[in-house]
Amino acid sequence: MVLIKKFLLFVVIFAMLAAGVTVFWANRPILDAGQQPLEFTIRSGSSVAGTAEQIAAAGAPVNPTLFAVLARLSGKGARLKAGHYELKPGTSPLGLIDQLVRGEFAQESLAIIEGWTFRQMRQAIDAHPALKHDTASLSDAELMQKLAPDYRMPEGLFFPDTYRFAKGSSDIQVYKQAHALMLKRLNQEWARRDPSLPYKNPYEALIMASIIEKETGQKSERNMIAAVFVNRLRLGMLLQTDPTVIYGMGDKFKGNIRKRDLETDTPYNSYTRPGLPPTPIALPGAESLAAALNPAASNALYFVARGDGTSEFSANLADHNRAVNKFQR
Repeated sequence: MVLIKKFLLFVVIFAMLAAGVTVFWANRPILDAGQQPLEFTIRSGSSVAGTAEQIAAAGAPVNPTLFAVLARLSGKGARLKAGHYELKPGTSPLGLIDQLVRGEFAQESLAIIEGWTFRQMRQAIDAHPALKHDTASLSDAELMQKLAPDYRMPEGLFFPDTYRFAKGSSDIQVYKQAHALMLKRLNQEWARRDPSLPYKNPYEALIMASIIEKETGQKSERNMIAAVFVNRLRLGMLLQTDPTVIYGMGDKFKGNIRKRDLETDTPYNSYTRPGLPPTPIALPGAESLAAALNPAASNALYFVARGDGTSEFSANLADHNRAVNKFQR
């Protein structure tokens, strides 16, 4: 009887020690501060044991058997999600289990820059190594059919921002996020626009915003640039803005715009055609959208670069010519 009691006591003590060691291990960081994060992938359909083996095989210093037991004891073993993850320094085994349950995948990012054309955006997406390139073989028209069938041309319809996504995500996810965000921002600005503006619909405002984006050298001047073009629209004057001509030239533009380029008619030549061009010419950012729909209160009709990044604005041709002579000639 004494031996049995001693044995039972030994078992209890051993169990308590084992539980203590397990609790300590379960809450101790897998990677210490200063170590590099470790990426690993859990394959779809993996069991708890398989998940633990894949984590260890990726280089994580964890005992796969103990990790699998901990996942089961926590009651979360059946909820571990497949995907690509990043194990950061300071994460404990219990923290890692929670990360796998929540599906907090390793995040990648892609910056879409204000003023880019849609062509440049596609090139950046197609070149990103962490994306699954499901749209690479699609034409622009085929891509828009998937994303937004109401629009035929993609230019300007994607908001420039930094987008985050799980490694291995489909590239169409980025397109969808950027398009949805552009529509949201555009509609927000349209709702608080100056009601006297000469736009028939939000798309025309988007076209104007893209012109402002390409014409503005100094961010603080966006509202004045907008005022010039809005005033010209109201008066039926030609917009006469070089960026639209350049966009219409496409690959023919070699870095310099010549007089004959300004005289060669295209749908985007604002020196030969009145009104707005048929589509945006770039991806406008938030400030250009706001300027297009809330231009400065000004009667300016002209502007010329001063040479320091700012512009001189004029309300009549005589003053504009004097400014040109002063700053350009």
